[in-house]
Amino acid sequence: MRRLNESKDSLEEKAEKGKIRFGDLEIDEEKYEVKNNGKKVTLTLKEFELLKMLAENPGRVMTRDYLLDAVWGYEYGGETRTVDVHIRHLRRKLWGDEGEGMIKTIRGVGYKFDEPGDL
Repeated sequence: MRRLNESKDSLEEKAEKGKIRFGDLEIDEEKYEVKNNGKKVTLTLKEFELLKMLAENPGRVMTRDYLLDAVWGYEYGGETRTVDVHIRHLRRKLWGDEGEGMIKTIRGVGYKFDEPGDL
């Protein structure tokens, strides 16, 4: 009986590994899935990577240039506005017209991810 419980616990631990949770938002890194309020949200690869990058660094302000390098790579020669467009799409897909959600704009700098209830 104890072995059965131990193996069940280790399976649950493995299932939790690779997941980032904040409130009703769940990011599953292994499946490349995002759920908000239990509903699956379809994101592009870049939207997923951008959300994951922000969620892995809650409270840390990330500049547009840093996000471009981290998500798009050094060879990307586009505008920093690309980040703004992807953030806008993320917000719309995750929180609709309710505002910023957990992704806060730091005017003139970039963005940060705040847990629910943080100001």
